[in-house]
Amino acid sequence: MSAGPRTPFENKFVEWIDSRLPLFTMMQKEYGVFPTPKNFNYFWNFGAIAMVMLVTMLLTGIMLAMNYTANSGMAFDSVERIMRDVNYGWLLRYMHMNGASFFFIAVYIHMFRGMYYGSYKAPRELLWMFGVLIFLLMMATAFMGYVLPWGQMSYWGATVITNFFTAFPWIGEPIQQWLIGGFSVDNPTLNRFFALHYLLPFVIVAVVALHVWALHVTGSNNPAGIEPKSKDDTLPFHPYYTMKDSFGVTVFLVLYAIYVFFMPNALGHPDNYTLANPMVTPPHIVPEWYFLPFYAILRAVTIDIGIPFTEITLITAKLGGVLLMFGSIIVMFFLPWLDSHPVRSAKYRPKFRVALLLFVVAVLVLGKVGGMPADVPLFHITEDMIFTTTHVAQIGTAYYFIFFLVILPILSRTEKALPMPSSIHEAVLGKSAH
Repeated sequence: MSAGPRTPFENKFVEWIDSRLPLFTMMQKEYGVFPTPKNFNYFWNFGAIAMVMLVTMLLTGIMLAMNYTANSGMAFDSVERIMRDVNYGWLLRYMHMNGASFFFIAVYIHMFRGMYYGSYKAPRELLWMFGVLIFLLMMATAFMGYVLPWGQMSYWGATVITNFFTAFPWIGEPIQQWLIGGFSVDNPTLNRFFALHYLLPFVIVAVVALHVWALHVTGSNNPAGIEPKSKDDTLPFHPYYTMKDSFGVTVFLVLYAIYVFFMPNALGHPDNYTLANPMVTPPHIVPEWYFLPFYAILRAVTIDIGIPFTEITLITAKLGGVLLMFGSIIVMFFLPWLDSHPVRSAKYRPKFRVALLLFVVAVLVLGKVGGMPADVPLFHITEDMIFTTTHVAQIGTAYYFIFFLVILPILSRTEKALPMPSSIHEAVLGKSAH
C-alpha cells in the first residue's frame, strides 16, 4: 500500500529506511515544515518543556525501579541503598523526586497559557480534554509514587487520602479495600501502588500522543487567538520554534538542576526521611505541594448538608469535600462549553482577564492554606468571631467554582471584546511598531 508522494532524502541510509517506512517524511511534515503561527511567545515553550520532563521522569523511574524493593519491610532501606550504594543513585533519585515538581510546574503554566489564550475553544475542545486527562493521570501517578519511599508522610498520606473513598455510601469502602489491598495501608498497598506507578507513565505517553495528534490536526492557537489566513501568518516549525523551544528548555533545565544539586529536599517533607510507623501519627499530614490547592478544597467543607428542620443528612462534610475535590478537576473538562465567547484571547477580553487572574490568585491562596493546619486563627473579626485558614479555604473554593460555573457563562454572553487585528501578520507588525 503506497504511503503517497514524498521527497527523496539525499542521505542514502535515511532514504533506504524512509522508502520502506516513511518515518523521516512524517517527522519532516509534522516537525519540520509544519506551518506554525509566527506570533508565539515563550508561554508556548512549556509544551516542549513538559515533554522533556516526561521523558526525564520515565528514564530515571525505570533505572530507580531496577534497585527498588516493593516490600513494606524493605522499601525504606532500598531507597537508602539507592542513595548511598548505587552508582549515581542519589542523582537518579533527586532527579526523579524534583522532576515530579518541575513536571507539574511546566504543566500548570501550560494549562494557564491554554486558559489565558483560549486554546480550549473550537476546534480544539478535544485537545484541551486530552490535556486535562493527562493532568489527572499525572496526579494519580504522583500520588502513588509519593507512597513508595515508605516514609512517615508517604504512609500517612496514603492512609488519609485513600480513606476519603469511604465517604461514598455503599461503594466507598469496597473501593478503598480494593485500592489498598486490605483493611489498612500495608504491603499489598505498596505492591499495587508500585505496579500502577510504573504502568501509568506509559498510559500518559499514549494520551500525550493523542494530545499531539489532535494539535497537529487542528493546528496551534496563538496569542492573538486568530486562525492563520495566509502564508504571511505562519513560519515553519523548524528552525524557528525548534530553536526557541531549545532555549526555553535550557533555561528551565538550569533551574531544575539548581534544585537537584543545591537544594534537592527543598520541595519535600522532612518526615518522609523517617521510616513509616503506623503507631505514630505526624502532627500535620500534608500531600506534596502540587496537590495542596485540591487538598484545601477537600477540607473546605466543614458541615453536613441535610433536609432543613429534620435530622436527615444527605451529604456529610467528608463526602462534600471529596465531591468538591473531584469536581474541581472534572469541571475543567467542560471549560470549552462554559466559556462560549467568540473571542479566544484574554488580550482582547479585559473582564475575563481580571477574572482569570483572580482565579490564579485563588488557586495560589488555596495552595498556601492547604499546606497549613486547619482552623489556624488568622485574626479576630469580633471578640467572639475568629477568621481562620478554613475560612480562607472556603472563600477560595467558592471563587474557584464561581469562576467556572457563574462568571464564565455570564461573560460569554455579556462581555464586549476590544478591537482585534485582522490577521496574525498584522498583530505582529502592530506589536513591533510599538
